[in-house]
Amino acid sequence: MMHDYSAFALLRRGLTGHRGWRPAWRKARPKPAYDAVIVGGGGHGLATAYYLARRHGMRRIAVLEKGWLGGGNTGRNTTAVRSNYFYPESVALYDLALRLYEGLSRELNYNVMLSQRGMLIAAHTPAQMEICARIANAMRLNSVDGELMSGEAAVRRIPLLNQEAGARYRCLGGIWQGRAGVARHDAVAWGYARAASDLGVDIVEGCTVTDLLTEGGRVTGVETDMGTIRAERVGLAAAGATPALAAKAGVRLPIHTYALQAFVSEPVKPCLDTVLLYLGTGTYLSQSDKGELVIGGGLDRVPTHGQRGNLPAQETVLSGLLEMFPPFGQLRLLRQWAGVVDVVPDSSPVIGPAGPEGLYLNCGWGTGGFKAIPAGGWLLAHLMATGTHHEISRPFDLGRFAEGRLIDEAAGAGIAH
Repeated sequence: MMHDYSAFALLRRGLTGHRGWRPAWRKARPKPAYDAVIVGGGGHGLATAYYLARRHGMRRIAVLEKGWLGGGNTGRNTTAVRSNYFYPESVALYDLALRLYEGLSRELNYNVMLSQRGMLIAAHTPAQMEICARIANAMRLNSVDGELMSGEAAVRRIPLLNQEAGARYRCLGGIWQGRAGVARHDAVAWGYARAASDLGVDIVEGCTVTDLLTEGGRVTGVETDMGTIRAERVGLAAAGATPALAAKAGVRLPIHTYALQAFVSEPVKPCLDTVLLYLGTGTYLSQSDKGELVIGGGLDRVPTHGQRGNLPAQETVLSGLLEMFPPFGQLRLLRQWAGVVDVVPDSSPVIGPAGPEGLYLNCGWGTGGFKAIPAGGWLLAHLMATGTHHEISRPFDLGRFAEGRLIDEAAGAGIAH
């Protein structure tokens, strides 16, 4: 069903106390059976449901979310989108996501607020510049936009960088990707949810999956706190909750969960018009449309499922920020939080069948989950609809760990995923 989202219609409804204002998606109750069930109502799960319905013509689809849509990592990240990776397999995956992001607002008829303001990965030592040169060359060989930027060009792009004689981390240059940028995290989730719902997908919030139904070595549905739901195919897109769910079908996943923390400052006037990741400190940041600085850093390597920040991580990240931008020391922080990221040994995702027939995985994204949402949904939908890998997802099959086909971006690029 088409909705009227014109400016006049929105104004009319706003002035009448939102009478006739329809929810963006239907609040569904689960049916007894579906063709496909996706566990996890974040960006990857919602995108999977949308592409199953839109590209593969499936209509009996349910997305089951134990909390609220986008309440996990989709709503707890620093919103960067990019494809500046080292290995061809990673570049193909993340550039698919970036290309889909570039047309996503039109595709979904929902403004995901994509801002392709470019991203600089900045180096401060000759060794880091060598790494940047390797990555830039690899990007070009893999037909992705990227260039090695000099220190002078970097400072012209970001004039506030600390380049004083006594600066500990003077910028020597880095990798520039002009197509990179940021998107609005909740808009991505809501856009996919509305579009999927319009295609008949049942989106069920507050529904906890407690077990996987297995019959004759095949997964045939799920047990939930809302009852038994049968399905011909079950997709797990539940990030750090995936290992416990997969274990119910006898599948052991090489995943550890850690907190990735982020911070938001009070708003200031525009002072940073790009995304910056500094190799010297591990700190990265951008400025939101409201003027807030959105700041992140490395993983807190203590296994956890807690979505909370802590002061030691705050000190590490912010000390790095102030080495780069001393004037930002005047700012106050408004918020601090953590997302629970699912990390595998080679810092690359797992996309593929889980082992038992009928069960499929989309997990292990580590810190790269948000930027990959469209590709993750596209590829899992292809896998669930056809039963076979897309050529881009095939290298990320779970079998690579047994076969030693690792795609170790942390080692290849010298930076965290």
